[in-house]
Amino acid sequence: MIACSTVQKQDIRSHYNLTTVFYRLLWGRHIHHGLWSEDELATNAVVAKSKVAQQRLTEALVSEAGIQHGENVLDVGCGMGSSSIHLATKLACQVTGVTISSVQRRWAQGCARWHGVAQQTRFLCADAERIELPSAAFDVVWSIECTEHLFDKAHFFRNVSKWLKPGGRVAICAWLAGDNLDSNSAEQVRKVCEGFFCPSLGTKDDYSHWMSVAGLKLVRYHDWTSAVDRTWEICRDRVQRTGMRWLARLIDRNSVIFLDRFDTILQAYRSGAMKYGCFIAERSL
Repeated sequence: MIACSTVQKQDIRSHYNLTTVFYRLLWGRHIHHGLWSEDELATNAVVAKSKVAQQRLTEALVSEAGIQHGENVLDVGCGMGSSSIHLATKLACQVTGVTISSVQRRWAQGCARWHGVAQQTRFLCADAERIELPSAAFDVVWSIECTEHLFDKAHFFRNVSKWLKPGGRVAICAWLAGDNLDSNSAEQVRKVCEGFFCPSLGTKDDYSHWMSVAGLKLVRYHDWTSAVDRTWEICRDRVQRTGMRWLARLIDRNSVIFLDRFDTILQAYRSGAMKYGCFIAERSL
């Protein structure tokens, strides 16, 4: 695991409260990577398809987790609510979304009303590491690119095991540190952690261990690195085209560092310093 001691919880909360509009402009309604097909990666027309690729990642995780009609889902790090709303509209799931950002919570609630699923969704502004939820309440705990922001990941997975019904599933997409990194690669990961407000990035083996100790059995893992890294080319180019870095300077220094590290994370993926992993695990019966 690679850690960055300068990241504080308040930094994470402030970042998402201040920059949700940036995310909406750069990423669209889903605040996560796109999953690109081999045909798309072989062409130069992928920019126009970024929204399609993001939706594909959501749908791929639905498939991997085997989410069924009407299941009760906990969406940890729900962002602007797009995954929660997708699960509610397409599969009639009852979804509880958790975000540390009050801005994102209000945004998600508004979007749920717009899509007619306000009765199937609820959004909580809370710290995912401190929130108290009922035991054995959820069929699925779902989290896309949130665990990077957690300070005690092992404790989180113990909570996940408690929140899940017996036989329930965990569906996680996470930024990972690569294996057996030299000092230069480790520093590259640390810079990503600093720029993106991640107190640490675990390896694939770290996640497997945390899940196992928590009583969760890892049933599938996919390395999606090469299928997602194109996202950062697109975002980096959008920042350069739009002059968004100038606008970020009016907000705060952290927002500038955030935008400046887009190329850092792209290079970290392509050098092997970082990976992008999909984990599916189950709680024992």
